[in-house]
Amino acid sequence: MNPVNYLYLAALLFTIGATGVLIRRNAIVVFMCIELMLNACNLAFVVFSRMHGNLDGQIIAFFTMVVAAAEVVVGLAIIVLLFRTRHSASVDDASLMKL
Repeated sequence: MNPVNYLYLAALLFTIGATGVLIRRNAIVVFMCIELMLNACNLAFVVFSRMHGNLDGQIIAFFTMVVAAAEVVVGLAIIVLLFRTRHSASVDDASLMKL
């Protein structure tokens, strides 16, 4: 397969994720869309790495996955805290958590 097709797929996935972040109000859906955008970036990194014949893009993709795993831990903790206090996972209610 042509590497350009993978780049089109990465662009499509990133666009879907960005649209989901901008349109949706549920924190879990927004969180999943952010993960989709990170996976699209990882796909682009790996494609460029493969096109140039070195491992730099794959190493960056690996570190991005590590950061995404840490983001999952912190993000889900914040979403659970938001749901426990407001009984809703709406992003609009997140600004009400100020002391």
